[in-house]
Amino acid sequence: MHSNKENLQVLFEDNHIIIVNKRSGDISQGDKTGDKPLSDVVKNYIKEKYNKPGDVFLGVVHRLDRPTSGVIIFARTSKSLERLNKMLRDKKINKTYWAVVKDYPKKEKDTLINFLKKNPKNNKSSVFEKETEGSKKAVLHYQLIKKLDNYSLLEIDLETGRHHQIRAQLAAIGFPIKGDLKYGFNRSNKDGSIHLHARKIEFIHPVSKENISVTAPVPDEVIWNACN
Repeated sequence: MHSNKENLQVLFEDNHIIIVNKRSGDISQGDKTGDKPLSDVVKNYIKEKYNKPGDVFLGVVHRLDRPTSGVIIFARTSKSLERLNKMLRDKKINKTYWAVVKDYPKKEKDTLINFLKKNPKNNKSSVFEKETEGSKKAVLHYQLIKKLDNYSLLEIDLETGRHHQIRAQLAAIGFPIKGDLKYGFNRSNKDGSIHLHARKIEFIHPVSKENISVTAPVPDEVIWNACN
C-alpha cells in the first residue's frame, strides 16, 4: 500500500478538478482485482490536504489501461464531472500520447484508420481493414519524434477513443509498443509496464472557462529518459 504523499504526482488542481500523473500498474478505478485504485489514492489525498470530514466526492472522467502511465483527470464536483463527461463525448478534450515502438516506421507521419472489435474474453481488440459486425471505427494520427536504438518514439493524437486503440493499431502495422506482449512485442518490461504514456491533455476548464494544458513527465526509466 503506498502512502499518498510520496507517490501521487498532482499536475493541476483546483476546486473543480484534479489532474494527476498515473504510474504504470495503477488502476484508474476499482476492478475485479480488488487492488487499491488510483481514484481512492486521490480521494485520500484530498481528504488529508483539505481536512475533509466524511466521504470525498471524486468522479472518474476517463481511464488509462493499467500498464499505461500519464495524465488523467478526476472531477471534484458532480457539476464538473457532468460537464467533463459531455466534453469527452463531444471530443473537446485533446489528448496526446507518447509511445515507444519497435523499429522505425517508414512513414514519419501517418493517419491510421481501422475498425476495432473488442473481445471481452481475452480483453483484447482485433483490428480489421473494413467494417465488420460489432466493430467500431478507429482513427489515430502519429508522427515520429525521435529515433532511439532499435526503437522509435511516436507522438499520437487520437480522433476516437476505442479499447486498446493505440496498442492494437500500431501493432497491426508492425510496430508494437515496447513491453506490450498482448499485442505482439517479443518481451515484457520487468515492471509489467508498457511504453505508452498519456503525455498531454488540453481543454477549456468546465467552470472557469480558462484554457488548461497539462503535460505529464515520463516515468523515470532508461528508455523514457532517452526520449526527453
